[in-house]
Amino acid sequence: MMHNEDLKYYYNLETHQVEQGKISSYDNRIGPYDTREEAEHALEIAKERNQVADAYDEQDDRWRD
Repeated sequence: MMHNEDLKYYYNLETHQVEQGKISSYDNRIGPYDTREEAEHALEIAKERNQVADAYDEQDDRWRD
């Protein structure tokens, strides 16, 4: 029986390859992503999300000023 996660794509941080399904250990993969193309850009997506979160945190810290 296939689960929804088996149809998703993950980026393997160790091999730098896209994998479909939970093939690698959880500590070596990021995702899930709906498409292979999204998973291919996983590092860029993570960087953008971190920048947005950092900006939010910085703005939130300003309330003390």
